[in-house]
Parts: sequence; C-alpha cells; structure tokens
Amino acid sequence: MKLKHLEYHLSNVSPFEKPKILLEQYVTPPHIAAYMLHHIQFEHGDITDKIVADLGCGTGCLTIGTATLDASMVYGFEIDSDALDIFQENMQQFELTNIEAIRCDILNIPRRFENFFDTVIMNPPFGTKHNAGIDMEFLKIGMLLSKKAIYSLHKSSTRKFVKKFVENLGCKVEIVAELKYNLPSTYKFHKKDSVDIEVDLVRVLI
Repeated sequence: MKLKHLEYHLSNVSPFEKPKILLEQYVTPPHIAAYMLHHIQFEHGDITDKIVADLGCGTGCLTIGTATLDASMVYGFEIDSDALDIFQENMQQFELTNIEAIRCDILNIPRRFENFFDTVIMNPPFGTKHNAGIDMEFLKIGMLLSKKAIYSLHKSSTRKFVKKFVENLGCKVEIVAELKYNLPSTYKFHKKDSVDIEVDLVRVLI
C-alpha cells in the first residue's frame, strides 16, 4: 500500500469524543501514523505476518493501520473504556478481523504477554502535566513484551535522555525519522489553534 493511500485510509478513523487530559489523550495525526507504519513495514519488515502490540491504542489509529498492512494479529491495549468503545466502532467500520482490543493498564499488562510480540508500536503520553516519566514506563513495558523491536514517538527535545534510558536497559536504539507532530487545540488551556511539536520515531532493538 502506498503511503498516501494509507494516510487516506487512517483519516477515516474516528477520534476521541471527549479527550481526557489526565490520560493525555491526543489524536495521532493520520500523516504521522501513516509514515510511522509505512516506515516500520517497508524499511524494516516488522508488520506483515508479525504479531504486533499497540500500547495505549486510544481509538485505534495505529492498530487499524497495522492490521491493514497485514499483520498476523494486532493487540490494542488501552485503559480507557470510552476510547475502546470508539475503537470497537472503528474496527467494525473497517471490517478487520486480525485485531483484538484489550482493556488494561499498560503498567499492569498480564505476564503471559512477556516476549510474546514480534513488534511493539506506540505513541505514548509525552509525560507532561500529571504523568511525568510515563513515556519511559511505556518504553520499558515495550521492551518486556517484544522479542525483536519497539517503535515509539518521543519529543525530539528528550532524545538524549531517551537514548541513555534505553541503552542503560541493555538495548540498542536509533532515531529512524524526525517528524513534525501537528497538535490541534484539544483542551481549554490551549491558547493556539494548533502547535507543531518536533518528534522522533525511535526504533529499539532487543
């Protein structure tokens, strides 16, 4: 599937109806999600015929994109039941059968999933407001779940910290893309209609 077709496909995924600030719920822009997944598959071959986890899947943009690229099975993990309700509606709309949605706290994923996945993908909370350090916790969980590779989005301003964190846990890490994340006004405290945030697509090898 061409990149532009994947982006168009993902533009039809329904977003959060009432985003929750405590969970840092933001929509992953279709162009970011499409580029991320297209790169993972066509540069590294880590989606098609693989068992994949999407941590903090929200309403399912990355999960649905992964399933569309013919993953063997994609498991979307999400703590918020409201987001999962929309995710289920999105799954029905796209008529995908290689997806399973699981409601749970990412920090308490059942032990049966350790080393279960070929690939783990995520767009974790950046760790602002009340969630300082949550992005690194997501990465740590990803390293427990994956047998091979983790792909994650992080603010470029945290690049040195992310690389040191991963290397201290004994894994290899590389920045495979630098992207601009267009964050629309989502919450009442946002003063601008949108803001561009520079983000890294990080690849961690187990």
